[in-house]
Amino acid sequence: MREQTLITLSLILFIATAASGCMQAPVQTTDNETTPGEEYRTVVDSRGVEVKVPVDIERVVTVSDGLVEETMVVLGVDDTLVGLGSKGLQYEGDFFYPTDSGTNVTVRGGKHVVLALSPDVKDLPLVVDYGVAMNYETLASLEPDVIIIRMGSSAFLSGEDERAQKAIRTLESLGIPLVILYSPNCYENSDPTAISHEIRIIGEVFGEEEEADRLASCLESRQEMIIERTRNISEEEKPDVLVFGLSPMHRTQTSAGIAWGLKTTESYMIEDVVNAKNAFRSDLGSFEVVSTEQVLAMDPDVIVIGTAAHYAPPDELYEASYYKNLRELKAVKNRRVVSLPYSPRNSAKRLEYPLDLMVIAKAAYPKQFADIDLNEWTLSFYQDVYDVDSNTAVQLRSAQLMDWCVET
Repeated sequence: MREQTLITLSLILFIATAASGCMQAPVQTTDNETTPGEEYRTVVDSRGVEVKVPVDIERVVTVSDGLVEETMVVLGVDDTLVGLGSKGLQYEGDFFYPTDSGTNVTVRGGKHVVLALSPDVKDLPLVVDYGVAMNYETLASLEPDVIIIRMGSSAFLSGEDERAQKAIRTLESLGIPLVILYSPNCYENSDPTAISHEIRIIGEVFGEEEEADRLASCLESRQEMIIERTRNISEEEKPDVLVFGLSPMHRTQTSAGIAWGLKTTESYMIEDVVNAKNAFRSDLGSFEVVSTEQVLAMDPDVIVIGTAAHYAPPDELYEASYYKNLRELKAVKNRRVVSLPYSPRNSAKRLEYPLDLMVIAKAAYPKQFADIDLNEWTLSFYQDVYDVDSNTAVQLRSAQLMDWCVET
């Protein structure tokens, strides 16, 4: 069957350019030719398309910023990964910033949870990446049994993107089983619990429905606890919370960084789960570059540093000379700045979203969550979700640059 796929690829590469000019609705996966001993199961993906996948899956290519791969780690099938669609899974980051005194502060060891738990992903080939077209030759050479693509990842920002539609058409014509997932930002309300639907589809792909259901319930219960604690907070009591990215590529003489507006998962977390107010009222549906003047005008009560584009600790906002003009902000003067766990490319849309929620909730409502020790809660989360021991949980906390939450 794999030889047939490789032959088909040669033809499809020839006609791909011609096919890319037209748009069409998602195509149902064609029936696979079967030989004695081959067995398949049918999975309905996020599009509502029925996809026939082999019962015995040995080789998987994913296009995701971590959610698919993290779930595969939990299900114990990450050893089937042979190709990736996001360089963010392979980063090992050290970050530094200069202080007013002229010294440099360095934060070391940041890496994705997937890389910390499954180090072999470091050496896997990329079939596509942010701003880079899909390499169909590389993909075919990997001879995947299944391809899983998550729309809303950095490679394909939305399901309506023409590049995404072209990729779907081309891959489906190869006859390789293709499972499409929609991340929360593919939906109108950006509710992070849409991740549960993705987890359960991945569980069905690998025949691990029970473990996938346990995982989804584990995440949902933590979100529900936060909702319950903040449910009755009045409008007058709600603080203004700004999710603010300190990415150096977005910091210029006129711009201070990036902010996440109302139609984002980050905003849904702030307003619909934590029950606070998003200080950035733009409704464009993604992060936007903001000027120093805009940030000063918002003057948020709480600043949450987003880490999708670049990790920065709270001290960078307090101490770095290039943020001197922001030191009059209420959040800075009152030391109400926190950083989300490090997760390159897709900070709010992975298994760790309950950690993001708790970081935001404790910063917004310290009294309501005074009994929650963030360090203990974080370690317990890793142990429950990934079924790891306490030492590994500490390693994951360090990999996500969350050691700041250890009380000294």
